[in-house]
Amino acid sequence: MKIQFKDSDEKAVLLAISGRIDSNTYQELQTVVNDVDYSKGNLVFDFKDVEYISSAGLRVLLSARKKMESGNMKIINVSSAVYEIFETTGFDSILDIETGEEGTATYISHSFKEILKMKSDKYPDVLFVSHLGNHYTWQDIEKCSQIVANDLFRMGVKKGTHVGICSANSVNWIITFFAVQKLGAIACLLNFNYNEKEIVDVSEVGDITHFCYGEIATMQDKEAFLSNIRNQANNKITNFYDIGSSISFKERLYEYESVKGLFDVKVESDDASVMIYTSGSTGKPKGVLLSAYNILNASAAMSAEINIESTDKLCLILPLFHIFGMTAGLFCNALKNASIVIPENMRTATILSTIEKYGCTLFHSVPTMVLAIMNNKEFSPEKVSKLRCTILAGAPATEPQIVKMNETFKNTHFVCSYGLSEMAPVSITKYNDTLEHIIKTVGMPVSNIKIKVIDRNTGEDCPVGETGEIIVEGYNLMSCYYKAALDLQSIDDGGWLHTGDLGFLDENGYLHLTGRAKELIIRGGENIMPSEVAEAIALFPDISDVKVQGVPDDFFGEVVGASIVMKDGKMLDTEALKAFLAKRLAKYKIPAYIFQYDAFPVLSNGKIDAVSLKKDMNAKALALKQ
Repeated sequence: MKIQFKDSDEKAVLLAISGRIDSNTYQELQTVVNDVDYSKGNLVFDFKDVEYISSAGLRVLLSARKKMESGNMKIINVSSAVYEIFETTGFDSILDIETGEEGTATYISHSFKEILKMKSDKYPDVLFVSHLGNHYTWQDIEKCSQIVANDLFRMGVKKGTHVGICSANSVNWIITFFAVQKLGAIACLLNFNYNEKEIVDVSEVGDITHFCYGEIATMQDKEAFLSNIRNQANNKITNFYDIGSSISFKERLYEYESVKGLFDVKVESDDASVMIYTSGSTGKPKGVLLSAYNILNASAAMSAEINIESTDKLCLILPLFHIFGMTAGLFCNALKNASIVIPENMRTATILSTIEKYGCTLFHSVPTMVLAIMNNKEFSPEKVSKLRCTILAGAPATEPQIVKMNETFKNTHFVCSYGLSEMAPVSITKYNDTLEHIIKTVGMPVSNIKIKVIDRNTGEDCPVGETGEIIVEGYNLMSCYYKAALDLQSIDDGGWLHTGDLGFLDENGYLHLTGRAKELIIRGGENIMPSEVAEAIALFPDISDVKVQGVPDDFFGEVVGASIVMKDGKMLDTEALKAFLAKRLAKYKIPAYIFQYDAFPVLSNGKIDAVSLKKDMNAKALALKQ
């Protein structure tokens, strides 16, 4: 990539760019963008000779636009091929773009599509996934995904199509993911605990037109469930494709020869290829856009940290719709030819027997699941004796919990990691770190990841040991939230992601988490925005006011609590409210504690005294537990 600085207009800065703006060149552009004289009021990027822009390049443009407090920023002379990238990622609705005259060394620079072909060609008979007693080699995954890709292609899926995948973990989930990548489409990963309304809401946010569904927790009657999706006013889904575990794509292998070699669409490693949904700070789902470059290199970094080898076997319970599941669960092992075993269900007895039967050496999870397995009546240290490493992430664990885990799983190295949907991993403890590091920190920055702790008021760097907001930057950072308004984008004008999490760096470079600047409730690894739950509660008859907050829980870390004031002194029917919410919210979002108040405590400015209310609600919850 070359950048030519032109200063021909007194009222505008013109940057003429040529070549590729990808993950190996974007930092050069970021440096130039940071040094631009914005006082002229206008900034123009001439893309006449730009042949490709990656997710990292898009992120630079987003940060440049954020610097424009007044005036305009334009990208001109965008070729049809590059404009398609802007359109597919939703940047055409964020930035001012005009079409016109058209004129990797140390990182993995392959798309998911290319990785699968390489694995299938080089390791055709190596076992990759075991599920429900069936075993799939890399060649099986290649052939089955080609057949599914053909099905989806005939349904209208092509490069840039947004395809939802919603199912509990299964080999069919993995096959479908690779099928979507073969077509150059974007895999939109949905929580399989969503109900019909939540699925439709996400389809609207992410422009999902095709929906691949399997085992969904809230789907009792398949036809009624799909009909409810079709009939909602804001639904964008027009095509449905069943990937349930009862379907064996292996039984269709005879079709492979007729579809072999199809779908030669070029997919770049930096193309937006995955959309993961996060509640974010607004309470509404936001689509996190990631590339294969982001995910594969993050996975490679994590696999290096925990020394994954081809002889390892992972018991995969991390949901694949989470970034933790995609990196530590799927691609950490795929890159190293380690095999994956997916338990039949999520019962602790089933997980325990799976670990024992297959001799699993890896088991990554949120702390609550590890504790649940320990508490299972069938547990014995011998059944988990081959486990050598467990990454704990997604939710905090207390010191007594980690000490107990260490004592119980005697051969296991516990590793704590910190990350977000927007960027993961950010930090990780070392494989042979001390128990003190595992208990008190979330590790050191992953290689080539930058972490800063800043004062939220001044924006200045905090001294060592002083708490502030954690901001991060690096190769695995998302490009943006899909089509979210500029003021909702968490990446600042310097290209740093503001996490909303609070913490500090110690003298040895370890990151300590101390709290959250945002109100997010983390229940056993599931993120819940209080505002979403409060909005649903407010629809219930005779509710006057509601405040939703997290309540400490020994098992889940936090659960949802709701404080409610009723109109005209009426009494709240909590069971009726829960039944009402069950039709509007996923099960894990429904409050575990509901308390009625005559009135909420208020501050001198008239606002709810949230601190006092939370303290009182927690005391009531504790009294109930005791």
